[in-house]
Amino acid sequence: MIKSKLLEYRADLLLLSVAIAWGATFLMVQDVIKNVGVYSFLFWRFLLSTILIYIIFSNKIKSFDKSSAVNGMILGLFLFAGFATQTFGLAYTKSSIVAFITGLNVIIVPFASYIIFKGHVRKMVFISSIIALMGLYFLTMSAELSLGFGEALSFICAFMFALHILFTGRFSGKNDVFVLVFFQFLTVTILSMIFSISLEDITFNVNFDYTFIKAILVTAVFATVYAFMIQTYMQQYTTPTKTAIIFTMEPVSAAIFGYFMINEILTPMQMFGAVLIISATLIAEINFKKT
Repeated sequence: MIKSKLLEYRADLLLLSVAIAWGATFLMVQDVIKNVGVYSFLFWRFLLSTILIYIIFSNKIKSFDKSSAVNGMILGLFLFAGFATQTFGLAYTKSSIVAFITGLNVIIVPFASYIIFKGHVRKMVFISSIIALMGLYFLTMSAELSLGFGEALSFICAFMFALHILFTGRFSGKNDVFVLVFFQFLTVTILSMIFSISLEDITFNVNFDYTFIKAILVTAVFATVYAFMIQTYMQQYTTPTKTAIIFTMEPVSAAIFGYFMINEILTPMQMFGAVLIISATLIAEINFKKT
């Protein structure tokens, strides 16, 4: 029992490092996509990530099993669908609204877990999900929420990311982690290339300047290879709902890095939202009784 709890705490801490890595690269990504199409950027980011995974773990990937490969493609579909709907959503509504609605996956995950897998969610974890959602609202919302096309796409995005978290937890303990991640990356790479060629005109003609190369290297290594390897491996030791709660720390991380890097100032309400999210991640660890 003690050993399993220690494994869970280690998993949660490492998943927290993933959220921090995503938040730390937010400004970098925001800067580079001013001059490069989103799908072009995703293509190069995941292409490099796919190559790195293959080089580092080629011996394990070469002897892949069909189940792990197929499940990796399923995760890739969920992940890309989340990116795609989020990107299109940004074209129709404000980024703060998209950020908030995307964060709704924190409350979708426990319900979807119960409906799809009959998963049990502890009361404190469910309460944490609600607190995290409130924190997201105060941290990200700067516009009135309406129900338009952009909002509808953002809801789909939230559902896709929720499914990605759920099925990562489902597959991680039953399949080869390296194969899952490789085929997930490969799927996102191919779909990003198709969308980029179809919707953008600079897929293979991007300007490989310092800003672009730095962004690709940092996001590929830390926000992709490291992040998804950790998520895929560690989710077998914790629950999807706790993972979703921990991932709400991404905008908190982005806000903190924004303060130190470009002197972005948080309003009192945004700081209150950040405190709520941090509190939610701590409350999620509380277990008053054995279940």
